[in-house]
Amino acid sequence: MYRPRRLRLNEQIRELVRETQLRVKDFIYPLFVVEGASIKREIPSMPDQYHYSVDMLSEEIKKIEALNIGAVLLFGIPEKKDTRGSESYAQDGIVQRAVREIKRVCPKILVVTDVCMCAYTEHGHCGILDEYGQVDNDKTLLYLSEIAVSHANAGADMVAPSDMMDGRVHAIRQALDEDGFINTAIMAYSVKYASCFYGPFRNAAKSAPSMGDRKGYQMDGANINEALKEARLDENEGADILMVKPALPYLDVVRKVKDNTLLPVATYNVSGEYSMLKHAVNAGILPKEAIMETVLSMKRAGADLIITYFAKEVVKALNGN
Repeated sequence: MYRPRRLRLNEQIRELVRETQLRVKDFIYPLFVVEGASIKREIPSMPDQYHYSVDMLSEEIKKIEALNIGAVLLFGIPEKKDTRGSESYAQDGIVQRAVREIKRVCPKILVVTDVCMCAYTEHGHCGILDEYGQVDNDKTLLYLSEIAVSHANAGADMVAPSDMMDGRVHAIRQALDEDGFINTAIMAYSVKYASCFYGPFRNAAKSAPSMGDRKGYQMDGANINEALKEARLDENEGADILMVKPALPYLDVVRKVKDNTLLPVATYNVSGEYSMLKHAVNAGILPKEAIMETVLSMKRAGADLIITYFAKEVVKALNGN
């Protein structure tokens, strides 16, 4: 009688038939840029992650390029904040200067910029507030478009709006095209849940809201049909890549979005997920192999691109280091 059995394969054959493959080009590495000079300062809530001043970026970018990581995602932390987040779209803003420096040092690195206002406004919300203290969606679109154009003008290859305002992909695409940046791509934070896993990032970026919360424009973690609707809207408005954020609690959403679009899908392995696992590995509670297993789950769920603070560690592992 024939009995099916599990194949006991050697390592070379296991590699040959492995269904899900991580590749170096799958990863985008986030960077935090701050005002000042000669700053490389570890972020307390995120071990092995740093604030860099613009003049300290070149050494880090060269290391990233040497690992063959092809893209970085920039977040800026300004010195001054106001109600309009004016530093976010200033031509000499922190992100704009960082983009120019990266392109000067390593022109081939793909530079993606976060387009939002939370780190630049006094109130910490992702848009302009009305007289009642609520985010004015349509007024905010004008500012987001100006931010995106200023990033493209500085040399950004791709902009990534993370604000979750309705209609922002269309507004940004139109503004970019009108200013001649027809080849500047948009990676939309299409499915962004109101999550507690953003805590370490908000400490790092000093972007926590000073009043209320963001549940009015970020998504309820219980909703998956809404996720598909949001992704479809961004696709129809001209997004080039759709993103699901966070990653680990929403791998089912990554799979659903991937199954319902022909666009590339990214997922963001956010700060809370990173810090949780990093602390566990550093404390000896988990082996470092847990990092690779975790990142692999995102690719298996359907992510074409993975934004992760583990990018350098994962790529070193892929390269046998």
